[in-house]
Amino acid sequence: MKKSVGGVETSSMAMGFAVTDAMLKAAQVQLLVSRTICPGKFVVLVAGLVADVTAAVSAGASAAAESLVDQFVIPNIDPDIFPAIEGTAQVDHLESLGIIETFSVSSLIEAADAAVKAAGVRLIEIKLAMAMGGKGLVTFTGSVAAVETAAAAGAENAGAKGLLGRKVVIPKPRPELLRELI
Repeated sequence: MKKSVGGVETSSMAMGFAVTDAMLKAAQVQLLVSRTICPGKFVVLVAGLVADVTAAVSAGASAAAESLVDQFVIPNIDPDIFPAIEGTAQVDHLESLGIIETFSVSSLIEAADAAVKAAGVRLIEIKLAMAMGGKGLVTFTGSVAAVETAAAAGAENAGAKGLLGRKVVIPKPRPELLRELI
């Protein structure tokens, strides 16, 4: 059962595998992502019950030691986060387009969760720092007012950690943009 998501980022790719193993041994969690990300970092994301995810992230952060870059646990995560991470969200048109760019995977997922909980938007995709210089990108659609509210909430969340790259709201985007997003 996916009630919570958590993650650990390390500055060492080699240590990332040890962190993944420690997290999976610590609790009953589902492995969502375990891979290298730019620029030479490693990210591990897990899902499950809040207590299990918390235990797994704690074990992973401990195993990461001095290579720990960031860690997070989001209890009661919005269920739309999972298809956006997996790239399976279904969006057939754009009303307005919201984009939040962050400097870490952890801050990106936290910003995406804050955005989708703040307003009636549909997540399009959460891009996790591959071929993007370690940055992350979340895209979402909805009415102009909803997208503005969601973008402000997500940007405030990432900004509080000093990890906001940029937020953009595009009212009535051209249809070709959807093709470029998916």
